Amino acid sequence: MNGVRKPLVMIIMLSAMLVTACSSGTNGNQGSGNTNGGGAVNTAGANSGEAAKEPVHIEFWYGLGGKLGEQMEATIKAFNESQDEVVVKGVVQGNYTETQQALQAAIASKKVPAAALIQENSWASKGYFAPLDDFIAADAAFDKEDFIPAFLEQGVVEGKQYFLPLYGTTQVLYYRKDMLEKAGLTPDALNTWESLADAAKAMTVTESGKPSVYGWMPMWGRENMIDAVLSRGGKMVSEDGKTLLIDSPEWIETWEQFRKWIHEDKIMAIHSGGQGWEYWYKTIDDVIQGRAAGYTGSSGDQGDLDFSIVAAHPQPGWEGHPAAPVASSLTAAVLAAAPAEQQEAAYKWLTFFSNTSNTAKWSINTGYIAVRKSALEDPEFKAFAEQNPQIRVPLEQAQTASSPYIDPTGGKINDALKIAADKVQIENVPAEKALKEAKEKAQKELDKVTGA
Repeated sequence: MNGVRKPLVMIIMLSAMLVTACSSGTNGNQGSGNTNGGGAVNTAGANSGEAAKEPVHIEFWYGLGGKLGEQMEATIKAFNESQDEVVVKGVVQGNYTETQQALQAAIASKKVPAAALIQENSWASKGYFAPLDDFIAADAAFDKEDFIPAFLEQGVVEGKQYFLPLYGTTQVLYYRKDMLEKAGLTPDALNTWESLADAAKAMTVTESGKPSVYGWMPMWGRENMIDAVLSRGGKMVSEDGKTLLIDSPEWIETWEQFRKWIHEDKIMAIHSGGQGWEYWYKTIDDVIQGRAAGYTGSSGDQGDLDFSIVAAHPQPGWEGHPAAPVASSLTAAVLAAAPAEQQEAAYKWLTFFSNTSNTAKWSINTGYIAVRKSALEDPEFKAFAEQNPQIRVPLEQAQTASSPYIDPTGGKINDALKIAADKVQIENVPAEKALKEAKEKAQKELDKVTGA
């Protein structure tokens, strides 16, 4: 009896193991959620008996807070749930500058993320970022013609595509509708910088010799004052790219006017300093809480604003000059020191972010400019714009906007202008003195690059 039972028991055990193995292979494949583009379950692994391939895990560094940070988290979550080949982990930095600083340390230690929200052309030239041309060439779904040209071209360095645009930005005006109306004004009062200053004066409220409500708040920093210079016909650099023009009359007159509005007329004020984007949100809060009648801010602020209180308006030119503020894209790069499989995974993530549906959704939820032309025909975007006309303002402005100046010195020109802007906006230094000092310092750095 025992001699017969042993073979029978072995046969039963082997059969059970075979059933279990087959069952495990099928369930493992189904549980992975692995699908092709049409959403069908990929059963190749089960048929061949091969183990399901593990997803590639990557880090994506970005310096966004508030509603923007929340939207980035939502987009990362949507990507991770849309496929099973790549898992993105978002790593939040304080702001764009802190992202750059963190990346600099990571590159030095050779422990880099796969991708980051950044544009630093000199780093591309040094080989810190991976060119994306081969990925693009192999990607049949990449439609170059659908991208807004200026945004895509901004990511080209020395003839190679190092950066992909994720969203566009430009600084626009946001004003309190009730305060403008109370002053007996219409939005046309914001059509030139001169008339905006008159409106700011009319909306400023002074108590005991001090403003309790400011008529306007320019955003801290060089950016919106540079916009105002360009809208006066000023230029950053000569046609040959060798001579900085930041001490020209257009620059001096414009920045001096801002200094007077802030320090002498006291119809404008700024918030400065703090951690990350603290100064930015304090500015927004002053307008929403009625301590200021309006401010100059990013198109991306729309996700943080209450448009039952405020409205948006294009940034103006000066009398006799068309408006020409900068419109640029916020771009992402893939780190060259990341392993090859992580670079490929990062490219998949970045192109997911900028597809038609997602770039339209980002624009709807943040106010930033979509990077694809086709987003304008996205049904969700069109429906939203009908009810929320403020989303059209950045798009309208971008049509005649200036392209951003790409600092060829690795940021030294921008640093000199940042210092000059602080002197004018915070320290009440005359614009001519601040800009001439900046020109002297920055020109030396540009000469090193151009060989002049």
